[in-house]
Amino acid sequence: MNIKTVTTEKQQRTARYAKAMGHPVRMYVLELLSKQSCCYSGDLSDELPIAKSTLSQHLKELKDAGLIQGDIELPRIKYCINKENWKEAQQLFKQFLNI
Repeated sequence: MNIKTVTTEKQQRTARYAKAMGHPVRMYVLELLSKQSCCYSGDLSDELPIAKSTLSQHLKELKDAGLIQGDIELPRIKYCINKENWKEAQQLFKQFLNI
């Protein structure tokens, strides 16, 4: 027996979103993007006192979880909240916290 046979798809999605949100920098990025339509990666690196490569890893984690999406507009990448998945994450967390 493995963990996927014991847990539901909903639990797995909730855990994936929670893992992606499990760092203060990622929470900052999500909060920033949820308050505006989009942001360029260069603007984020100007605001955060971390290496661009570190920021890139955080953005990748959020993107892999589906919480943000990135559109390449050379030479920059424009990041936005993935509204559908963001709404799903909010609903999943709300349901979980009201157990």
